[in-house]
Amino acid sequence: MEIKGEYKIAAPRDKVFAALNDQEILRACIPGCESLEKLSDTEMTAKVRLRIGPVSAGFAGKVTLSDIDPPNGYKITGEGQGGVAGFAKGGAVVKLTEDGGDTVLTYEVDAQVGGKIAQVGARLIAGTAKKLADQFFGKFAESVGATAAPAA
Repeated sequence: MEIKGEYKIAAPRDKVFAALNDQEILRACIPGCESLEKLSDTEMTAKVRLRIGPVSAGFAGKVTLSDIDPPNGYKITGEGQGGVAGFAKGGAVVKLTEDGGDTVLTYEVDAQVGGKIAQVGARLIAGTAKKLADQFFGKFAESVGATAAPAA
């Protein structure tokens, strides 16, 4: 499933890019994040607890940053195992463009799930994935730019 969105952030692009690479900001913005540990400049491990319909599961996995192009954006990919609940994996291409003194953040997310979670229905999963992406990028935009609203 693919999800796209855009946020206007009241902060310069350099500051937004730095925040996208800040472990503490990412941990605070990821819905259900229990831990986020930095392994290197491009790799982290994460533990996240999520509810998708009737299924609640804890996921442990790896997050990797690639195609890093400061301060224009990067690709972030993750894969997590949720035990009997199944697995989730996906990625997001994040692009930053200047708009006066503000920054426009656009994202394209591609996600897949499997196992018990996949049995709850594609529409429910797609709705939950969109909600989680909006929660993450909305909270990120707020924490970095004080006043931010979805542009799309």
